[in-house]
Order: sequence, then C-alpha cells, then structure tokens
Amino acid sequence: MKIQRQLNEYLTKHRSTLLGVGPMSLNCIDATIELANDYNIPLMLVASRRQIDSEVFGGGYVNGWTTPKFSRYVTDKDKKANVILARDHGGPWQNNKEKEAELSLSQAMESSKASYKVDIDAGFQILHIDPSIDIFGVPKVNVIIDRICELYEFCWSYAQQQGKEIIFEIGTEEQSETSSTLEELDYVLEIIFDFCQKNHLPKPTFVVAQTGTRVMETRNIGSFDTPIRVADEIPADILVPKMIEICKKFGVFLKQHNTDYLSDEALKWLPRLGIHSANVAPEFGIAETKALVKILETNGLESSSDEFLQLAFDSNQWEKWMLPNTKATDRDRAIIAGHYIFASAQFVEIKQR
Repeated sequence: MKIQRQLNEYLTKHRSTLLGVGPMSLNCIDATIELANDYNIPLMLVASRRQIDSEVFGGGYVNGWTTPKFSRYVTDKDKKANVILARDHGGPWQNNKEKEAELSLSQAMESSKASYKVDIDAGFQILHIDPSIDIFGVPKVNVIIDRICELYEFCWSYAQQQGKEIIFEIGTEEQSETSSTLEELDYVLEIIFDFCQKNHLPKPTFVVAQTGTRVMETRNIGSFDTPIRVADEIPADILVPKMIEICKKFGVFLKQHNTDYLSDEALKWLPRLGIHSANVAPEFGIAETKALVKILETNGLESSSDEFLQLAFDSNQWEKWMLPNTKATDRDRAIIAGHYIFASAQFVEIKQR
C-alpha cells in the first residue's frame, strides 16, 4: 500500500517524529498544508469526530465542515500530496451526539461504523480505532480489544469493497498523567496481531501508548516532562525504549498523544527516544485564540475582544480541561474555549466587523 510504504520509508530514513496536527481551525489547517508543501515533508491532520464528522452528525465544530468537505478542501490545496488525512479517536460515543442520545452499545457501534464509512469514502488514509469510551461504565481491556477487532474488520472489509487504501492506529485508553504498563501494551498487541493473522487482515501501523503525557488547562501535567521522579512511575527515558522494543517485536510504530505544552527539551527527546509519531491539538487552537485577542486589544478593539471572550466563556467548552481547585480566571477559561466557537455565527459577525 502506498501510504504504508510512504510512512515506512520516511520513518526508517529519518530519525524524526512524525507530527499529527489537530485541525483546530481553518488557519491551523492552512498552516499545516503550507508547511508540508514548503518543506516537502509529510504531516498528518488528525481529526476527532467532534472536530469533523459526517453530514448525519451535522459536521463538526471546525468550520462547520463535514468529512467530505474537509477532505476536498485539504486535497485541493495540498499540491504536493504531503498531508495525510487521519481519523483521530474514531469509535462509539466519540461524537457528543451519540452521548447525548444515550445510544446503546450496539447503536453506538453502528453509528461509529457509519462515520468510518464516510471517512473511507472521503479518502482518509489512517483510522484510529478507539472504543475506550463507554457511557455505561469503564470497559475492561478485553472488552475494548473485542470492540477494536469488530471495528477493525468492518473498516478493512468496507475499504476493500470501495477500493480504498487505509492503515490503522489502535489505542485503548484515554489520556493519563501516568504511563501504560509494558505488560498491557504487549498483551494488547499480541491479541490484536493474532486476530489480524487469523482473519487475514493487515497489522496495525501505529499503536498509541501512554508515555506519561496529559493535557489540562494550558499545560502538560503528565510525568513525561517532569525532572522529578514520580512515585511508582518508570521514567520516560527508561520506559519508552522498552515500549519501542515491544513495538519492534510486532513491527508497529509507537504513537504518543497529548504532546501539547511539552518543553522544547522534552520535544527534542521524542526522536531520540524513538517515538515515531506524536499528536498536538489544543495547544494550536489556544495559540491562535491568544494571537487573535492580542491583535484586537492592541488595535483599539477591546469591545470586540470582550465580546469574543464572553461568547467563548459562555460556550462552556473549557469545562473538561479544568483542574480540580483551579486558579484559572474567567479570561483563562475563555481563551481555552476560544477555538471551539470560530465557526459560530456570532464569532463570524465579530470577525466581519
């Protein structure tokens, strides 16, 4: 497969970590395309279902785009075909409408399959299979693995029918400030690779492992970037090489999520440690929000800035990012939520003004 060969060639020739960019806004998407083409390097746009989804779900909060519209926009602008379209956190209950409707497991699985079908039709090349969310309780690892296998086989079969090339990323958990156990990583890969072999499916290309990164508010509070040893935690410089050993055993690339707000020194360690790919998302959205507020306030448009920040605050999109006993101000909260409302009619009206 072309995409598999492209990644194999790039990641084996270059001692680098492939960046997955969350498409937080139109400007973020444009910047990703521009950089990929100017520097002639591959970059991934990793869209969650809340950001971009099919027409059935009303699209997503990013530019109000549906999956096909997003794909067409990127493909048309990406003249050198360096941008890889990827679904991030696909799976049941990964779209808020599925949660709000309190879909049953079977309904949520069918709903996520419908979303994946649109991804495949639209030319997404990497699908992250992530059934770690369950609105009825925390699923055990074996339950998650069963759901991964069901979705994996479905997506591959549909892609074959449609003549589309796809590769897979698997992951079994939400972000955590601690790291995955090596035993669990080995176990998950063994079960899924055995399933793929028995059912004549391609092995996954990426596996997401928790290396100790966690984003809250506007910082990374995980153990990856702390100079202080965390109790019961293996330091990243010891843990990650062991994860890489396991990945090499199965011939899969290691992917790190929640790479936002790491120090420059920590980021330098990603390729040194052998992490093949890393996602960054909210940090880009917040950087754009801060830049916008600064432009407004330094050009005598304080009233427009205040109106924008009030809209962002009232959206309550900041809630899931807050730490217990937070000291964040309402302004801090608004800046965290700013990019979620860029496509809203109220913000567009402020911008046009």
